Amino acid sequence: MTEPTSTQLQPMPGDWRRALAVVAHPDDLEYGCSAAIAAWTDEGREVAYVLATRGEAGIDTIAPEQCGPLREREQRASAAVVGVSEVEFLDHKDGVIEYGTALRRDIAAAIRRHRPELVITLNHRDTWGGVAWNTPDHVAVGRATLDAAGDAGNRWIFPELTAQGLQPWDGVRWVAVAGSSTPTHAVDATPGMERAVRSLLEHRTYIEVLTDDDSSNGRTSVEDYCRDFLTRQADALAERFGGRPAVAFELFPR
Repeated sequence: MTEPTSTQLQPMPGDWRRALAVVAHPDDLEYGCSAAIAAWTDEGREVAYVLATRGEAGIDTIAPEQCGPLREREQRASAAVVGVSEVEFLDHKDGVIEYGTALRRDIAAAIRRHRPELVITLNHRDTWGGVAWNTPDHVAVGRATLDAAGDAGNRWIFPELTAQGLQPWDGVRWVAVAGSSTPTHAVDATPGMERAVRSLLEHRTYIEVLTDDDSSNGRTSVEDYCRDFLTRQADALAERFGGRPAVAFELFPR
């Protein structure tokens, strides 16, 4: 029997100037998107980050009141590595983000502030490829971002935003979902890969706990972990993108 051919990934659109990435936690973008973002900022495009939480519930050994500011600092340093200087936090509670009008309003407000043509978010579906269960935070923020891209352009949805001076923005042309099991488009990961690795490394406190780093006992170092994770992910998509390592997105035109 002939094996089915994987669908080829199309290049991401290039006719835009501003993008806004909206995710739940510090490190969400670094686990897969940073190589694309580095390439875009190199081209002179503007990219800003909005995070729903400060990741304060992400490290079991550090109390939230200490963890939140620490992870915020790591996120700002991580963003700077790939050319992003604008990083905002919406201060929803880590681990218990609720999908609903409050979240949609906050994201719609961010879209009106930044006026992007491209909005980026993370997998909003229940699973990662039908194998691993996704977290409620990712699902809530991803879905709310898809909805808020439309909310931002309608003056009669959240009219209080207009009263606050945030005029409707109907200029979002695409929402790109990273981490999708059904991607449609991609960016060559090669030019931005080294900075993507360094960007993920800025989340060292979180990753050291995640990997229980101890190279003296033969475990993988934090640096090796970051490089291996990102390169394996990009290389796995090369067959579908002309032999080039890639960062993939499921693109929803608007």
